[in-house]
Amino acid sequence: MMTDALLTLSSAQAVTASAVSTNTIDLGTNRDLGQGEDLYFSFGVDEAATAAGAATVTFQIISSAAANLGSPTVLASSDAIPKTDLTLARKPIVLCLNSAVLLAQPIGQRYLGVQYVVATGPLTAGKFTSMVTLEDVGVGKNYPSGFTVA
Repeated sequence: MMTDALLTLSSAQAVTASAVSTNTIDLGTNRDLGQGEDLYFSFGVDEAATAAGAATVTFQIISSAAANLGSPTVLASSDAIPKTDLTLARKPIVLCLNSAVLLAQPIGQRYLGVQYVVATGPLTAGKFTSMVTLEDVGVGKNYPSGFTVA
């Protein structure tokens, strides 16, 4: 699978409390995203989630009228995943966004991103990467890249 920096919504983003992705997709300029195909949002664990309590993380695909993804509309959501299952190199968590859902967005929902919802937290550690693909990549394992592109 090849990835694109513009379709990477989070890159090893540290999450300790509920947060939105550091990057967004502007549907005002990228209107034909997927062109009628289902989109897959892959979430990889770059650093194992830890917490003093029994924390969980729910992964969500969201849209918003605001570039900072404020007051989002949830388009798809995972179950609450316990911290014990959010280990380094685990199988990616994949959410499918049906093309009809994206086309049926209310007027003004210009930005697309993801949200990490931490419950029974906070987390004391945890980093996640999220990207958009045209195929289900929910097989294999994700590992940190080990290099930086300047």
